[in-house]
Amino acid sequence: MKVGIIGAGRLGTALAQHFTRAGHQVKLSSSRGPDALAGLVGELGGNASAGTAQEAADFSDVVVLAVQWDQKESAIASVSSWQGCTVLVPINPLRETAGGLEHADTAGRAPTEVVASLLPGALVVKGFNTYPAQVLAEDPAVDGGRRIVLLAGDDAGAKRKVADLADSAGFQAVDTGTLAEGGPLFDSGGPLGGPRKDILAL
Repeated sequence: MKVGIIGAGRLGTALAQHFTRAGHQVKLSSSRGPDALAGLVGELGGNASAGTAQEAADFSDVVVLAVQWDQKESAIASVSSWQGCTVLVPINPLRETAGGLEHADTAGRAPTEVVASLLPGALVVKGFNTYPAQVLAEDPAVDGGRRIVLLAGDDAGAKRKVADLADSAGFQAVDTGTLAEGGPLFDSGGPLGGPRKDILAL
Protein backbone atom coordinates (compact mmCIF):
# COMPACT_ATOMS: atom_id res chain seq x y z
CA MET A 1 0.00 0.00 0.00
CA LYS A 2 1.11 3.58 -0.60
CA VAL A 3 0.93 5.82 2.46
CA GLY A 4 1.45 9.57 2.59
CA ILE A 5 2.27 11.01 6.00
CA ILE A 6 1.84 14.74 6.49
CA GLY A 7 3.89 15.60 9.55
CA ALA A 8 7.24 14.09 10.45
CA GLY A 9 7.35 14.63 14.18
CA ARG A 10 7.27 11.82 16.73
CA LEU A 11 3.84 10.58 15.69
CA GLY A 12 4.49 10.64 11.95
CA THR A 13 7.91 9.05 12.41
CA ALA A 14 6.52 6.23 14.57
CA LEU A 15 3.88 5.39 11.97
CA ALA A 16 6.40 5.62 9.13
CA GLN A 17 8.66 3.14 10.93
CA HIS A 18 5.85 0.61 11.33
CA PHE A 19 4.52 0.97 7.81
CA THR A 20 7.88 0.81 6.02
CA ARG A 21 8.88 -2.26 8.03
CA ALA A 22 5.62 -3.89 6.92
CA GLY A 23 6.63 -3.33 3.30
CA HIS A 24 4.45 -0.33 2.48
CA GLN A 25 5.69 2.60 0.41
CA VAL A 26 5.69 5.77 2.54
CA LYS A 27 6.08 9.36 1.38
CA LEU A 28 6.70 11.82 4.22
CA SER A 29 6.15 15.55 4.17
CA SER A 30 7.05 18.27 6.63
CA SER A 31 6.52 22.00 6.93
CA ARG A 32 10.33 22.24 6.84
CA GLY A 33 10.39 20.87 3.29
CA PRO A 34 11.51 17.56 1.75
CA ASP A 35 15.24 18.26 2.06
CA ALA A 36 14.93 18.42 5.85
CA LEU A 37 13.74 14.80 5.85
CA ALA A 38 16.78 13.32 4.10
CA GLY A 39 18.21 11.87 7.30
CA LEU A 40 14.93 10.31 8.40
CA VAL A 41 14.27 8.87 4.95
CA GLY A 42 17.75 7.34 4.99
CA GLU A 43 17.05 5.70 8.35
CA LEU A 44 13.71 4.32 7.16
CA GLY A 45 15.25 2.70 4.09
CA GLY A 46 14.17 2.06 0.54
CA ASN A 47 10.43 2.06 1.22
CA ALA A 48 10.53 5.72 2.29
CA SER A 49 10.73 8.96 0.36
CA ALA A 50 10.05 12.65 1.01
CA GLY A 51 7.95 15.21 -0.81
CA THR A 52 5.55 18.08 -0.35
CA ALA A 53 2.18 17.58 1.32
CA GLN A 54 0.54 17.71 -2.11
CA GLU A 55 2.90 15.05 -3.43
CA ALA A 56 2.26 12.86 -0.39
CA ALA A 57 -1.50 13.13 -0.90
CA ASP A 58 -1.33 12.49 -4.65
CA PHE A 59 0.93 9.46 -4.11
CA SER A 60 -1.15 7.66 -1.54
CA ASP A 61 -3.86 5.10 -0.97
CA VAL A 62 -4.07 6.42 2.60
CA VAL A 63 -3.02 9.88 3.78
CA VAL A 64 -2.12 10.30 7.45
CA LEU A 65 -2.62 13.72 9.03
CA ALA A 66 0.06 13.46 11.73
CA VAL A 67 0.46 17.09 12.76
CA GLN A 68 -0.09 18.91 16.03
CA TRP A 69 -3.65 20.06 16.64
CA ASP A 70 -2.86 23.74 16.06
CA GLN A 71 -1.15 22.92 12.75
CA LYS A 72 -4.05 21.03 11.20
CA GLU A 73 -5.53 23.95 9.25
CA SER A 74 -2.26 24.91 7.57
CA ALA A 75 -1.44 21.26 6.81
CA ILE A 76 -4.87 20.65 5.29
CA ALA A 77 -4.65 23.85 3.24
CA SER A 78 -1.39 22.66 1.69
CA VAL A 79 -3.31 20.07 -0.36
CA SER A 80 -5.48 21.45 -3.16
CA SER A 81 -8.27 18.86 -2.93
CA TRP A 82 -9.15 16.06 -0.55
CA GLN A 83 -12.01 14.71 -2.65
CA GLY A 84 -12.10 10.91 -2.44
CA CYS A 85 -8.95 10.65 -0.31
CA THR A 86 -8.84 8.18 2.56
CA VAL A 87 -7.50 10.27 5.44
CA LEU A 88 -6.36 8.72 8.72
CA VAL A 89 -6.62 11.17 11.61
CA PRO A 90 -4.52 10.08 14.63
CA ILE A 91 -4.39 13.45 16.41
CA ASN A 92 -5.97 14.65 19.64
CA PRO A 93 -6.99 18.22 20.56
CA LEU A 94 -3.95 18.87 22.73
CA ARG A 95 -1.62 21.87 22.96
CA GLU A 96 1.85 22.04 24.43
CA THR A 97 2.14 24.81 27.02
CA ALA A 98 4.75 25.81 29.58
CA GLY A 99 2.78 23.81 32.13
CA GLY A 100 2.47 20.73 29.93
CA LEU A 101 -0.27 19.47 27.64
CA GLU A 102 -3.72 21.04 27.77
CA HIS A 103 -6.93 20.34 25.87
CA ALA A 104 -7.81 22.73 23.07
CA ASP A 105 -11.32 24.19 23.00
CA THR A 106 -13.42 22.44 20.35
CA ALA A 107 -16.58 24.43 21.16
CA GLY A 108 -18.41 21.30 22.23
CA ARG A 109 -17.77 19.45 18.98
CA ALA A 110 -16.12 16.04 18.76
CA PRO A 111 -12.46 16.48 17.73
CA THR A 112 -12.75 14.29 14.65
CA GLU A 113 -15.88 16.19 13.60
CA VAL A 114 -13.79 19.37 13.72
CA VAL A 115 -11.09 17.84 11.52
CA ALA A 116 -13.56 16.20 9.13
CA SER A 117 -15.28 19.55 8.56
CA LEU A 118 -11.98 20.86 7.18
CA LEU A 119 -11.69 17.94 4.73
CA PRO A 120 -14.67 18.19 2.35
CA GLY A 121 -15.01 15.11 0.20
CA ALA A 122 -12.47 13.09 2.17
CA LEU A 123 -13.14 9.63 3.61
CA VAL A 124 -12.04 10.27 7.19
CA VAL A 125 -10.97 7.46 9.51
CA LYS A 126 -10.05 8.10 13.13
CA GLY A 127 -7.41 5.84 14.65
CA PHE A 128 -3.96 5.43 16.22
CA ASN A 129 -4.72 8.24 18.69
CA THR A 130 -4.91 6.29 21.96
CA TYR A 131 -1.18 5.80 22.50
CA PRO A 132 1.50 8.41 23.18
CA ALA A 133 3.95 8.63 20.27
CA GLN A 134 6.75 7.01 22.25
CA VAL A 135 4.52 4.00 23.03
CA LEU A 136 3.18 3.84 19.49
CA ALA A 137 6.78 3.57 18.26
CA GLU A 138 7.32 0.37 20.26
CA ASP A 139 6.79 -3.17 18.99
CA PRO A 140 3.00 -3.73 18.99
CA ALA A 141 3.55 -7.33 20.09
CA VAL A 142 3.26 -7.25 23.90
CA ASP A 143 3.01 -10.13 26.38
CA GLY A 144 1.80 -12.60 23.78
CA GLY A 145 -0.79 -10.21 22.35
CA ARG A 146 -1.03 -7.28 19.96
CA ARG A 147 -1.82 -3.68 20.74
CA ILE A 148 -5.30 -2.75 19.61
CA VAL A 149 -5.94 0.19 17.29
CA LEU A 150 -9.49 1.51 17.57
CA LEU A 151 -10.99 2.83 14.34
CA ALA A 152 -14.06 4.89 13.49
CA GLY A 153 -15.26 6.15 10.13
CA ASP A 154 -18.29 6.52 7.90
CA ASP A 155 -16.93 4.71 4.83
CA ALA A 156 -16.47 0.95 5.12
CA GLY A 157 -13.90 0.76 2.33
CA ALA A 158 -11.74 3.48 3.86
CA LYS A 159 -11.85 1.76 7.24
CA ARG A 160 -10.86 -1.53 5.64
CA LYS A 161 -7.79 0.11 4.09
CA VAL A 162 -6.70 1.53 7.44
CA ALA A 163 -7.49 -1.74 9.23
CA ASP A 164 -5.36 -3.67 6.72
CA LEU A 165 -2.56 -1.16 7.24
CA ALA A 166 -2.74 -1.52 11.03
CA ASP A 167 -2.94 -5.31 10.95
CA SER A 168 -0.01 -5.60 8.54
CA ALA A 169 2.12 -3.54 10.93
CA GLY A 170 1.42 -5.95 13.79
CA PHE A 171 -1.50 -4.18 15.48
CA GLN A 172 -5.05 -5.48 15.84
CA ALA A 173 -7.62 -3.13 14.31
CA VAL A 174 -11.04 -2.91 15.95
CA ASP A 175 -13.91 -1.11 14.19
CA THR A 176 -16.03 0.92 16.62
CA GLY A 177 -18.52 2.18 14.05
CA THR A 178 -19.13 5.58 12.50
CA LEU A 179 -17.37 8.79 13.44
CA ALA A 180 -20.46 9.94 15.35
CA GLU A 181 -21.04 6.63 17.15
CA GLY A 182 -17.58 5.20 17.69
CA GLY A 183 -15.38 8.27 17.57
CA PRO A 184 -16.36 9.73 20.97
CA LEU A 185 -15.56 6.41 22.67
CA PHE A 186 -11.86 6.96 22.14
CA ASP A 187 -11.56 10.72 22.14
CA SER A 188 -8.82 11.80 24.52
CA GLY A 189 -11.48 12.33 27.21
CA GLY A 190 -13.67 9.36 26.25
CA PRO A 191 -14.11 6.03 28.07
CA LEU A 192 -11.58 4.30 25.80
CA GLY A 193 -9.51 7.41 25.18
CA GLY A 194 -5.80 7.67 25.72
CA PRO A 195 -3.19 7.78 26.50
CA ARG A 196 -3.31 4.05 27.22
CA LYS A 197 -0.19 1.94 27.17
CA ASP A 198 -1.60 -1.53 26.64
CA ILE A 199 -4.96 -2.51 25.17
CA LEU A 200 -4.19 -5.98 23.91
CA ALA A 201 -5.79 -8.55 21.64
CA LEU A 202 -4.67 -11.98 22.83
